[in-house]
Amino acid sequence: MKMTGAEAIIESLNNEKVDVVFGYPGGAVLTLYDALYQADFNHILTKHEQGAVHAADGYARATGKVGVVIATSGPGATNLVTGIATAYMDSIPLVAITGQVSVPLIGRDSFQEADIRGITTPITKHNYLVKKVEDLPGVLKEAFYIARTGRPGPVVVDVAKDVFAASFDYEYPTEVKLRGYRPVYEGNLETIAKVFEELRFAKQPLIFIGGGVNLSDSSEELKNMIEQTGFPVISSLMGLGCIPFDHPQFLGMVGMHGTYAANMATTECDVLLGIGVRFDDRVTGLLDEFAANAKIIHFDIDPAEINKNVLAHLRVVGDMKWSIPALSQRIKLVSDELKEHVQSWVEKCRIWQDEKPLSYEQGDLVMPQAVVEKVSQLTQGDAVIVTDVGQHQMWVAQYFGFKNSRSLLTSGGLGTMGYGLPAAIGAQCGLPDRPVILFIGDGGMMMNCQELAVAAEYDLPVKVLVFNNQCLGMVAQWQRMFYGGRYSHTSLKRSTTDFVKLAEAMGVKGLRIHKPDELDRVLKEALSISGPVVVDIRIPEVLDVLPMVPSGARLDQMIIGGKEG
Repeated sequence: MKMTGAEAIIESLNNEKVDVVFGYPGGAVLTLYDALYQADFNHILTKHEQGAVHAADGYARATGKVGVVIATSGPGATNLVTGIATAYMDSIPLVAITGQVSVPLIGRDSFQEADIRGITTPITKHNYLVKKVEDLPGVLKEAFYIARTGRPGPVVVDVAKDVFAASFDYEYPTEVKLRGYRPVYEGNLETIAKVFEELRFAKQPLIFIGGGVNLSDSSEELKNMIEQTGFPVISSLMGLGCIPFDHPQFLGMVGMHGTYAANMATTECDVLLGIGVRFDDRVTGLLDEFAANAKIIHFDIDPAEINKNVLAHLRVVGDMKWSIPALSQRIKLVSDELKEHVQSWVEKCRIWQDEKPLSYEQGDLVMPQAVVEKVSQLTQGDAVIVTDVGQHQMWVAQYFGFKNSRSLLTSGGLGTMGYGLPAAIGAQCGLPDRPVILFIGDGGMMMNCQELAVAAEYDLPVKVLVFNNQCLGMVAQWQRMFYGGRYSHTSLKRSTTDFVKLAEAMGVKGLRIHKPDELDRVLKEALSISGPVVVDIRIPEVLDVLPMVPSGARLDQMIIGGKEG
């Protein structure tokens, strides 16, 4: 079939069953946008390229599909960099299609030229520069395959401007053969047998679940295995929702702002089974003393993650859809024996839960923890929750009652302020029938607030809850705790921004909560409105996220209520 490069891209996206793309046009991609004029799938025009890539990321996290973003050359492409890095750190499948100057102009510092392939090499799973139109179908087939298979991640396809206009005989490949890239889905059953033996005779075993369980959609398999063991369970930030928050075996999130029970169990366990986790520094605390008494078993699809941060006694490389059921088949044969064997350990963990549960004091202003709990109650834990980055992110992790996988979308690895609003828009595009609620700080809100107009223009019913404490809360907390209370450039009291008026200026309903007795009524009103809503919520300026493990401390050296636990 004869077609142009631009038409070939549209046809290839159809072949990959893409139903929405996010983007922003420009000179180098005008030919592609001309072809998009008659495309069968939707295109969401954001207000900034960073908004587009975060929206594609949110779409991918919410749906499990590959997110697609389009941007022009030069500044359009470089505006994607933060979003690509965000997706890379959290293993999110994206394909970013960028324009490039024409082939004869490449390397000459031409107008709006940037080496986006070189720029993104450290933050992509793979990337391409397409100079020949005949290469397009194969490159796009490979890009989607690489993005979604194995450990997911972003792929950049940079296309020279003249390639979009060139004609050729189009044929989309039916399969991909990449030398050197063969994701391992099924691991070694002998190692599974060794893992089983370690768990069978452990006295204080602990299961640690991470984002890999979410990404592989293995939460049901995981829950089945966990209930066979009776073992206590902890989660990373990215693993929240894989098992219900109120599951009797769940001790909560582990790490810097983890629960007392989760951190103490990690400190004292004798076998730690990590499933789809990275063992990053926010989880481990002082690395040399992380789970110092435990044999560590690591399940992951990416062999590069194993032994990167902590040394594993046993390693199982494979997809969670294979490794969890493979272990479960053995465990179910001795399920009653395991539960009886760990009874005293389970009781010890319950005592930790009862001793120092998560708690907060009521104040004259609305407490952010109370907002999170109220939203969880009103939505019955069924909403898709998106956060930006900061104190509110940790309060959501601590106090929202997550029940389902893929129900928390947050920038975990890179910690990108400005991520939340466009990601919520992308999630709402992917799941139009699900409530999508964004928690965001007043600092992060100003980083991509222009995307509110997108929610209004496309009538996307995202509910945006702004925790307004007139400061950069998490940074101020560190300044308060570790820098003698010297608040260097973290106060936002000079800001004259009225978030209600900002919302209304962009066509979004604005509401306000200043007093605790307004919370229930205003949140119910916000959730009942069919379109997008911004709720400006005034919370205390001086308020810490606790518990907290100071940087360089062990997990059991928590600050709880202003004191070390």
